[in-house]
Amino acid sequence: MTTPFLPAEPGAVTEYDIIDSPVGRLLLTGNEKALTGLYLLDANSHSASVQPSWIHAPGRFPETAKQLGEYFEGTMTEFDLPLAPVGTDFQLSVWSELTRIPFGKTVSYGDVALALGKSLVASRAVGLANGKNPISIIVPCHRVIGADGSMTGYGWGVDRKEWLLRHEGVLADAPEAQGALF
Repeated sequence: MTTPFLPAEPGAVTEYDIIDSPVGRLLLTGNEKALTGLYLLDANSHSASVQPSWIHAPGRFPETAKQLGEYFEGTMTEFDLPLAPVGTDFQLSVWSELTRIPFGKTVSYGDVALALGKSLVASRAVGLANGKNPISIIVPCHRVIGADGSMTGYGWGVDRKEWLLRHEGVLADAPEAQGALF
């Protein structure tokens, strides 16, 4: 499997930082080699939380913060960061495929399944893997929608998914896409 990801570092210390964005506070996790997580905080029942074993390292991810800032400013459409998500082989293959979805485009869960050489029956498994994506926004799970064009689920809230898709020009522009969501 060709993957844009670095191998996971078992036993590596996880460092974290929290930065602000138009869709709310973002929890960044990683180590000295790669980003391992990007989670949205303040997302009601889906909100991420800091784990007791993690080490708070303010300013630890300056390139990630810079690229996210440029993405939210609308001056950058493609991330170039070392990523090392942890998941099953199938999850990693789904997440790898997500990185191929261009800015401003959407695909269905079935499209992802077919791109992986699976049948449409695998759409549900793709959806489950999509929902476990540990590096949201950068690994753009928000660009996967229902086959009928519906905004089917998003772990951080459909309102955030719609905001991100408006920001990328996929959905008709609306006032909330211009400013902070939260």
